[in-house]
Amino acid sequence: MIERIFQDALFSAIAAIGFAAISRPPHRAFLYCAIIAAASHSLRYVLMNTGYEMHIIPATLIASFTVGLMAVLVSPLSKIPAETYLFPSLLPMIPGVYAYKTFLGLAVCIFSKEQVSFNNNFFLLWYNATTCCCILLCMVIGAVAPIFIFKKISFQATR
Repeated sequence: MIERIFQDALFSAIAAIGFAAISRPPHRAFLYCAIIAAASHSLRYVLMNTGYEMHIIPATLIASFTVGLMAVLVSPLSKIPAETYLFPSLLPMIPGVYAYKTFLGLAVCIFSKEQVSFNNNFFLLWYNATTCCCILLCMVIGAVAPIFIFKKISFQATR
C-alpha cells in the first residue's frame, strides 16, 4: 500500500510540473507545485483506498482544500502568488474518467435501439455526469476557500 501511495504521489507531481510548465512560472515554483500536488493527490488516494474508504467527492473536497491551504502558506515564503501553485496542483485531480464515461454514455444512449439498454446507459450517463460535476465543484470550493479564509496571508505575495 505504501508503494502505491508513493507511486500516486510521484505521478501527480510529474503531472503538476507538466501543467505548471505551460504557464511558465519562475523555476523555484516547480518544486512547490510538485510537492503540493503529490501531498494532496496522495491524501485523496489514502482517503479513498485505505480504512476510510471515502467516496471520491468528499475526498476531493478535502484534498483540494489541502492544495489551497498549502498554496496560501507557501506563497508568502516564495514571493509568488498562491494561484501559481494552486492551479497546476489541482489539475491532476480532474475527473477525466468520469468525463470520458459521460460522453461515452451519451453516445451509447443516442445509438441504443432498445428501451432497456437506453435506460441502463442513461442511468450511467447521469451518474457519471453528476459525479464529474460534483468533483469539479468540490475542487473549486476546496481550493478557493483557503484564499478567502486566509485573505491577509494569500495576498502578501502580490504586494
